[in-house]
Amino acid sequence: MKNRLLFALPLAAVLAFPALAQTTTSTTDQSAPAASSTMAAPASSTDAATGKAPLAPPSREGFWGHLNPFARKTYVRRQTEPIRDRVNELDELTSGNTKAIKDTDARAQAGIKLASDKADAADQHALDAGNKATMAQQTAQQATTRVQTVETVVTNIDQYKAQNQAEILFRPGQVALSKTAKDAIDTMADSVKGQHGYIIEVQGFSAGRGQVAITTSQKMAESVVRYLVLQHEIPVYRIYLVGMGNAPTSDEATKTKRMSGGRVEISLLKNDLEQLSANTGAPVASADQPQQPK
Repeated sequence: MKNRLLFALPLAAVLAFPALAQTTTSTTDQSAPAASSTMAAPASSTDAATGKAPLAPPSREGFWGHLNPFARKTYVRRQTEPIRDRVNELDELTSGNTKAIKDTDARAQAGIKLASDKADAADQHALDAGNKATMAQQTAQQATTRVQTVETVVTNIDQYKAQNQAEILFRPGQVALSKTAKDAIDTMADSVKGQHGYIIEVQGFSAGRGQVAITTSQKMAESVVRYLVLQHEIPVYRIYLVGMGNAPTSDEATKTKRMSGGRVEISLLKNDLEQLSANTGAPVASADQPQQPK
């Protein structure tokens, strides 16, 4: 009986030690968070990347905790869970920071591109403005040139210069135009078609004396004017006719021809109005054109 009692007491002590060790470990583990909180309290939570207090160092298990095989799995899980949570939080924080950096970079690139586009548009506007200013300067210069040309033409509007002359000869007592006379008139009339700023001066000379010579010269000049108006559609207001009779001239050869028969001198006179039309590029009405009645 005593042998059994001696054997049972050591066995009970061996079986009680693991339970006592597990209870001690649980009590130590439960007190560890409080100690960790107490140790981490002086640190500010905003100093950490996750905004939380740093992890507390692991609690000491003591000699029996290292040797107790029944407490290792629970202890390890309890110790690694906070670390795993923090690692997951760091992964999420890193992912968020990466996304924020990408978003910031994308916005910065978009802003740079927008600024570059606006700078290019401003350069283009400046170039267009420079081209328009150059065109405006050229237009102003052209306008100044045209104004000066107009002033010159207006000043000399009544100054006609002889451009071409023709002489039509008539036999004594003849007032009708010959074929040679018509050819000479045709040549002169063709040279003024579509032009402005010209007049045609027709002077008739006839042999004889007094009113008879004047009347004969008038009829010869009228035959020339009639041919110009009917055959070449020369406006009447551009033709100035005068019968000179037997008025003397300084040319002795002409005087001899006049005395032996009759003749008509046709003179084409022009002013600078045609030049004005060419410089301005627009049709200009003749200054000698009469106004239409209202």
